Amino acid sequence: MQATLVFVVPVYNEAENVPRLLADFECRPELFGGGGRLIVVDDGSTDATSELVDAHRGSIPLELVRLDQNQGPGAAFRAGFAAALAGAGDDTFVVTLEGDTTSDVDALPAMLERAADGADLVLADWQMVNVGRIRQALSYGAGVVVRRALGLNARTVSSFFRVYRTSALKLGFDRYGDDFIRENGFACKAEILAKLTVLGIRVDEVAVPLDWSRRLGTSKMPVLRTMLDYWRMLIRLRSSGALPS
Repeated sequence: MQATLVFVVPVYNEAENVPRLLADFECRPELFGGGGRLIVVDDGSTDATSELVDAHRGSIPLELVRLDQNQGPGAAFRAGFAAALAGAGDDTFVVTLEGDTTSDVDALPAMLERAADGADLVLADWQMVNVGRIRQALSYGAGVVVRRALGLNARTVSSFFRVYRTSALKLGFDRYGDDFIRENGFACKAEILAKLTVLGIRVDEVAVPLDWSRRLGTSKMPVLRTMLDYWRMLIRLRSSGALPS
């Protein structure tokens, strides 16, 4: 039986990229068999992002979750996961990806294969193409910090492109409650990985090209603030006992 896929895509001022994102999914109706759906979480956009999603008419089952003000990816993922897990069965996988079309959906079958083989969380291990040096350094640095903090062999910890088994996400929310995702910024992805790893889930990775030339507009990630958020998050997790000392 084909697994049910629920996609959670946070967006913020992505009016340039949302039509391309939705068109990409419209070309892949096979992804939505068995009750699959696409949840777009608008994180308080001030452009036409929400209007474009709301006005879309196509064959894919599309839901719009709109936050009243910009709060950051962590808040968007909290809202998106809540919508995704509502009524989700054990055979469901939650797939998260970037809203700027830089996630290569062609890599999804390989990631789903790892999940079908028993992985609870499959990460896209970014192979960066046309990506600036600062962004490359941030991704590498975040990976080093989290690996050393957890003893974890995960090369890419900041990518949005992931496949979660629903039981893994439910375990995280059951164990941590509202504190499962405390980071509102881009460090939320490392936080989720850290907390789920402590709970003993199985993590795997698939090499996926990241080509920034695919996106329109500029990145929404504040580089220096995000680097500081990683360090602050790890200090907080250690001091709270959420991570091994």
